[in-house]
Formats: sequence, structure tokens, C-alpha cells
Amino acid sequence: MSERTIALVTGANKGIGYEIAAGLGALGWHVGVGARDPHRRDTAVEKLRAAGADAFGVPLDVTDDASAAAAAELLADRAGGLDVLVNNAAIAGGLPQTAGTVDASTVRAVVETNVLGVVRVTHAMLPLLRRSASPRIVNMSSSLGSLALQTAPGADMGPVPAAYAASKTFLNAVTVHYAKELGAAGILVNCACPGFTATDLNGFRGVRTPQQGAAIAIRLATLPDGGPTGGFFDDGGPVPW
Repeated sequence: MSERTIALVTGANKGIGYEIAAGLGALGWHVGVGARDPHRRDTAVEKLRAAGADAFGVPLDVTDDASAAAAAELLADRAGGLDVLVNNAAIAGGLPQTAGTVDASTVRAVVETNVLGVVRVTHAMLPLLRRSASPRIVNMSSSLGSLALQTAPGADMGPVPAAYAASKTFLNAVTVHYAKELGAAGILVNCACPGFTATDLNGFRGVRTPQQGAAIAIRLATLPDGGPTGGFFDDGGPVPW
């Protein structure tokens, strides 16, 4: 990484995203706090700065093309580029959410944020990442998106939200294709599973803290050159697709 590494974390005003920003800020990085709500974004930036992080706000709605393009322009103008993109912003889509009852509009909304939002922001940031000496992309996924785990004999992962889980499977597939295409440019692209973390996404029912959930994203964001790409990881190592 360069001496002054620049990162953007989407959905960084709270929960895991905030802790990822805090962790990268603690490394001395220049961290963009991507969020669409201006008050929550400003509050997060103020809190990060109070803790010593070199943080700045990035207005960003991942469901909007113009917003993603404007965020890329801001990073180019204010920060001078981008080295690491952490696609963290996501929605659950409301619960309960069974395969037999979830409606198409819910699936569409979840995919719009959790998958197309990643595609939208990644494409906007790629020109900046291509100019970085050690570019990294981390996509926040979930073990719920693992088809191998979901279909393992005797697997019981609890009540799985159908649209959310499928969106993470979709995201995993997209990540593999990004890794294959961008490998020649030295861009490492991986998925991170934070584990069952207590956030508003699951009504704070998780058993891990947001700081614990952020650890794997921070590790993948700081991979050395020649590190793994096209993988799916949690704190214990590779997660089966």
C-alpha cells in the first residue's frame, strides 16, 4: 500500500461499516464514510475524527447512478484517488421472508442495494482503483449466501431470509467474475463474511459485535500484493461457495 492509503466504505455511518472505517482509520488511512443520510454521515465522521481517524464524508446512495458517479468525482478531487473499496451497504428487506411468501418487489429492492449497488459503485470507482499501486475490493457477503452450506446434509442455519440470502449468493458470483477480470490489473477482489453480527439488519439478534464483524473486511482490505483474490473468507479462513 502507498504511504497514504485512501479507502471508501459504503454504508459506513453505523454497524459493521462504521467499525470497518474505524479500523482502517486506526491504520492511518484516509477513510471516506459513504452514506446517504447526511446527518448520520456527519455524525459518524465527527465520531471517527474524535477518535483520531482521518475520516471524511462521501454522500452516496448506492441505488443511484448519479450519486455513485458524484462520489467518484469527490474522491478524485478531494482525496486524489482510491486504493480500497469496501462494498458494505446492504438491506435485509424485512422479515419474515420465506421463499414461498416473499414478493417480487422485495426481492427487487434487496438485489438493487445488495448486488446492483455493488456493481454500480464498483464501476464508478474502477478508474480510480486502476491508478492505485495496490488496489483492493472487499464485498461484504454472508454465509447465508453459500449454496454449499445451505445444501449440506443436516444443515440448519435457522430461518433464512430468502431474498437476502439469494442476494448474497448473487453477490458471491459477481465477485468471482470481477476477480477474474481485474486480476491482470492487480486488483484483488474478495468476499467477506462477518458472521452473525448484532446490527439493525437482524434486529440486533447477532452474537458478534460490529467490531468483530469488521475484522475480516479489514484483513482483506490490507492484503499484501499477490494475496488471494476471488475468494470468500471469514475469521476462520475460506468459506465454501
